[in-house]
Amino acid sequence: MITFDRDPNNYKHWKVDIKENKATLFLDVSEKDGIKPGYDLKLNSYDLGVDIELNDIVQRIRFEHPQVKVVVITSNQEKNFSAGANIYMLGQSEHTWKVNFCKFTNETRNGFEDSSESGSLKFIAAVNGICAGGGYEVALACDEILLIDDRSSTVSLPEVPLLGVLPGTGGVTRLIDKRKVRKDLADIFCTNADGIRGKKAVDWKLVDYIAPPSKFADLIDERVKKITSTVKLRDGKEGIKLNKLNRNITNEGINYDCLNAKINREDRIANIHIIGPTSNDVLNLEDIGKKGCDWWPLKFARELEDLILLLRTNELEVGVLTMTSEGSTDDILNVTSIIEKNKDVWLINEIIGLLRRTLSRLDLSSRSIFTIIDNNSCFSGLLAELLFAADRTYMLNNAMSPDDLKGPFITLSDINFASLEMVNGMSRLATRFNNDELKLKKLRNIIGKPLDAESAFEEELITVIPDDLDWSDEIRLSVEERTSFSPDALTGLEANLRFPGKETCETKIFGRLTAWQNWIFNRPNAVSEKGALKLFGTGSRAKFDNKRV
Repeated sequence: MITFDRDPNNYKHWKVDIKENKATLFLDVSEKDGIKPGYDLKLNSYDLGVDIELNDIVQRIRFEHPQVKVVVITSNQEKNFSAGANIYMLGQSEHTWKVNFCKFTNETRNGFEDSSESGSLKFIAAVNGICAGGGYEVALACDEILLIDDRSSTVSLPEVPLLGVLPGTGGVTRLIDKRKVRKDLADIFCTNADGIRGKKAVDWKLVDYIAPPSKFADLIDERVKKITSTVKLRDGKEGIKLNKLNRNITNEGINYDCLNAKINREDRIANIHIIGPTSNDVLNLEDIGKKGCDWWPLKFARELEDLILLLRTNELEVGVLTMTSEGSTDDILNVTSIIEKNKDVWLINEIIGLLRRTLSRLDLSSRSIFTIIDNNSCFSGLLAELLFAADRTYMLNNAMSPDDLKGPFITLSDINFASLEMVNGMSRLATRFNNDELKLKKLRNIIGKPLDAESAFEEELITVIPDDLDWSDEIRLSVEERTSFSPDALTGLEANLRFPGKETCETKIFGRLTAWQNWIFNRPNAVSEKGALKLFGTGSRAKFDNKRV
């Protein structure tokens, strides 16, 4: 089983140096320590294991080292920054592995940008050698790219001429959308295997600054000092140690403190059951600092992120996630209120960022999501996001119950309108209603008001509200129908329906990742026995089917 948590004392591919407000990450890939056997990670090339460590390192810097404002990513190998994703790994991997690898690497890169935009960490790529393909994608995700001007160091996206695939999975989008490289120059760049160096790289906007080897360290220090002054929310005195998750994996599911996942492999369903906060989590800032990673919102975000990644990678045939919850609506609303009122405090800002990125992982997972609200549920406040992340929501309607039952209820909060935006830059509520300002204004007027099934349905927040007689059958039949459909068709359907409206750099990256790159990865020109990925490094030329269709 592939897991995504790492012990910082046992990193194999990265060296970390933290001094005052700067953290320097040195990429030094251990060639023989690929996450799977069968290939060597030469030339600082990376596989999923290298990126898992990078994700863990950045996460720990966010929470454990609040004095750090700038992260510098560079290489510990002479004249070699990174050759990018390991081609031999890609050549021998099955399609599903390539998909999950590309998605995780992009989410890690997007995390750099998310931190930067939210007042948290800034990132500098100090490119001190050859920087190709996915290595350049790491640099593109940073706020600035510095290139050593030594006549040999270049940046490149050589996938088209060398591998027969798209240049990167986010590289081309960041090139023209983020760095504003002119499209004809980008065309030359992406079809040139040799790369671009020195002043020309600056002129083409491929990098921001260059310096000769004798002055490169000074350039890094100068840019760190400059960028540090722009960081808004990294002023903590004491960090929060991210202890090992309390996780128990069995054949039946995966259990944590704040949530449990029960996996039914025969029916291809996983139920994620969330255990909400208690009154012991309604704390002041000082006590939150003392509770550390055991404070419910942080623990919940870490556990949900870990679960999403485990299910994606290890449970490929699970196609439907049903989301349920239990707990006090008052407690989740009180905890949400603490977050909303203190969002400019460094720790709370980092927790919001982790929640935002984790919920985005859920949005971007190729799984159907049904959220189910019963009498025990606490889908209010920040947990209401799981109503709007879902493809459908089912809420028990007790209005006609002979027992005169009240509820269940859902309640909106300010956080549902801002702070936890999707990759399209809009809240899930705004996305749900295609950014209809009149509708959103009406919903803002009922913040804090408990809504039963009929009220929630009237406000268009719920999909179906069966009564207790139809409840079990309605959900069972809906899930059975969903699992009978083509998984490929559902992936395409959900990817289109979940992100209406405007495009962002991130939606383009993931849209192209789903519709283009992964299609290319599945085509004979790339992966047949005579395909470019299979023949890379053998000295033989790929044989292409030249029909363009």
